[in-house]
Amino acid sequence: MEKNIKPELNMEKIVSLARRRGFIFPSSEIYGGLSSCWDYGPLGVEMKRNVKDAWWQAMVHNRDDIVGLDTSIIMHPRVWEASGHVSGFSDPLVDCMNCKQRFRADLLEGDRCPNCGGDLTQPRQFNLMFKTFMGPVEDGASIAYLRPETAQGIFVNFNNVLNTTRKKLPFGIAQIGKSFRNEITTGNFIFRSREFEQMEIEYFVKPGDDEAQFKYWLDERLNWFLSLGIRKENLRLRQHRKDELAHYAKDCYDIEYFFPMGWSELEGIANRADFDMKQHSLYSGNELSYFDEETKKHIVPYVIEPSGGVDRTVLALLCDAYAEEPDRDEIRAVLHLHPSIAPFKVAILPLSRKEPVVNTARAVYSSLRRCFAASYDDAQSIGRRYRRQDEIGTPYCVTIDFDTLDDQAVTIRDRDSMRQLRVPVEQLTNALQAKLNGEPFETLPPGGKHWLGF
Repeated sequence: MEKNIKPELNMEKIVSLARRRGFIFPSSEIYGGLSSCWDYGPLGVEMKRNVKDAWWQAMVHNRDDIVGLDTSIIMHPRVWEASGHVSGFSDPLVDCMNCKQRFRADLLEGDRCPNCGGDLTQPRQFNLMFKTFMGPVEDGASIAYLRPETAQGIFVNFNNVLNTTRKKLPFGIAQIGKSFRNEITTGNFIFRSREFEQMEIEYFVKPGDDEAQFKYWLDERLNWFLSLGIRKENLRLRQHRKDELAHYAKDCYDIEYFFPMGWSELEGIANRADFDMKQHSLYSGNELSYFDEETKKHIVPYVIEPSGGVDRTVLALLCDAYAEEPDRDEIRAVLHLHPSIAPFKVAILPLSRKEPVVNTARAVYSSLRRCFAASYDDAQSIGRRYRRQDEIGTPYCVTIDFDTLDDQAVTIRDRDSMRQLRVPVEQLTNALQAKLNGEPFETLPPGGKHWLGF
């Protein structure tokens, strides 16, 4: 991993904002917390859901060649024998003989403890799967595992999906779900944790078509992150060296993001060849193959796998969107989140708590929340409320004042430019929908006019 660090942003700022504004909290905090485990708060759960919805919309609903699946977290133990996880899913572990800290040997520089400088033990392999037991007796026959990846649930359902959907090659199966890895070294907030959520596609292709499809998915997945507003200069593709390829991989690239701690993996795209299909056919005794109508032969498909982390995507979006900008004589913290990802699309801010204004504001709020994720905020000054909404990434604020009672118009404030429009209430929903869909903010709806900032 490269050591260059973003000078304008550190992880402490993101962690502080996430906790202060209700995005992400330490898990079991009242008991002192649990290392590398996190709870998504009221805003975080909305943002995380938006990330998953955006991925599902792009990868499943907008395509004819990919269908969805949701498989169980606990699977037959033989699944993990076939996949190689039981025998090979491990990291080299070393212990410091002085401070007793544990580290992944492959991530250390030098042969001394990075914590205290003490001597380290010889590396030993540590399996990363969480082991559990099914049934009332904890013995060897009842051993099971929490899945370390969602991919294997897709592979073992290949025949089921093929028989029920009648898809033709190439086609894919998509899944979003929790996975669990007993990581030796965790850290950097939600970047590396023991419980995480994946967004994976297994895309099945004819042998010989795999390299072209692999290139296609590299471009497709990189463009998806760009479509969410992540800056191009903060993304790159890195090909795995031959000595770091997974045992199943013919080729693999990482989409890396320039996090505060440097360039790190955001998503992996692997050409898994036919390893998984052959392994599960061998271990289960059930042939996983595709009958090709053209050649009248059964073939074992090759698999292209784009596999991304929901949590890492959330973190990248928070880091990329965060900015500190001058606002008159002060500095405002703002999240320039893409509207599709922002927890709230619009906030309704009455300028008075007197009944006529409140009644109108509540009516506007009731109308808008049928169409958008909306919040209602009437606490403190309008300036403080704007700052709160800027810091949580709300694209637009709608203010209702005493003039609204006379002219039946409200003010829309843009988060990024801080400019404002005066818009008739009857045009408000359509105007907001147009802006959220990408219309320039300065474009006026019928009866609208430019207001502050123009």
